[in-house]
Amino acid sequence: MSSCLHIIVKGRVQGVYFRVYTQKQAVKLNLNGFVRNLANGEVEIVASGDADALAQLVAWCHKGPILAKVSQVIATQHPVQEMFEAFEIR
Repeated sequence: MSSCLHIIVKGRVQGVYFRVYTQKQAVKLNLNGFVRNLANGEVEIVASGDADALAQLVAWCHKGPILAKVSQVIATQHPVQEMFEAFEIR
């Protein structure tokens, strides 16, 4: 059963390759969706796929890449509004 999560990552998460590493992690976990920087300095992720893989992605977001300083991760169920065929950086 596939599900979809909307994830907001707060802290020092821009300019530290967070999007690139998130994409690598998502591809490794066979997830589809996207990651993008927000104007307020947060990173937004929408990911769909296996629930266990999504849980692993959320756990990874709490650490992020080595240069990141994550202060908060907010993950909520997200209605699937578009069909993703890959995981992209926007």
